Amino acid sequence: MNDELLEKIIDAAREAGKIIRGAEKIDEAVKAKEGHANFVTKYDSQVQTFLFERMKKLVPDANFLGEENGSDKFKEEYRKGFCFIIDPIDGTTNFINQYWPSVISIALLKDGVPYLAVIYNPYFDEVYYAKAGSGAFCNGKRIFSTRKPLSESLIAFGTCPYSEDLHKKSFDAAMYYLKRCADVRRSGSAAWDLCCVASGKVALFFEYSLGVWDYAAGFLIVREAGGKVTDTDGNELNFDKRTSVIAVGQALLDTDYLPKV
Repeated sequence: MNDELLEKIIDAAREAGKIIRGAEKIDEAVKAKEGHANFVTKYDSQVQTFLFERMKKLVPDANFLGEENGSDKFKEEYRKGFCFIIDPIDGTTNFINQYWPSVISIALLKDGVPYLAVIYNPYFDEVYYAKAGSGAFCNGKRIFSTRKPLSESLIAFGTCPYSEDLHKKSFDAAMYYLKRCADVRRSGSAAWDLCCVASGKVALFFEYSLGVWDYAAGFLIVREAGGKVTDTDGNELNFDKRTSVIAVGQALLDTDYLPKV
């Protein structure tokens, strides 16, 4: 497994981005999924099918887990060998409303741990990527998480829109951080927010419920940029289930940054 594979995954992500950029009559292609304001479009399915087929050619013996088309159930066999975890459009509600960002997220796990990661924002033409032990990059430039203290930094959060029981807790935590940081942001794409932590745009990101396709690629990119990603209690992630997630830049590693709500 080498850098050539990573380049081919990046190329595939860019090609898939053309499907997103070329989408027409998006409102007519929307279906509701289980949970409040949880939507999918035909373009989510098209992108995932395209990426599954392309990745299968690159790593024929890999397993696949994706958010759409009934491919979202983790199986024990995914812990061995290679497994692609794909979110074809992270930020589908943004995509439907033409409120960017919406990104493509691709993680390749090796024996249950992220090994390669690519997140592509086709609207900004920014591709974030990482290989375990080799640093994190955006469009060929090495990136690092912020060294600024929380008091001088932005933080980002997710509202758990599909889990109404977590709405109040999410906003209580956002208020907790608002009193301690420069300001708070909400993008609507967890994968993009993790890239923002990795590149130093924000010092911290949290959300109380994310699918593995939301965080697997971003986890590796943040870690390779000098940051850290755990659940909101500080426990290591297992990449096999829905979980809370908090990511911080290197400036916060030795601070008590976990939410107190």
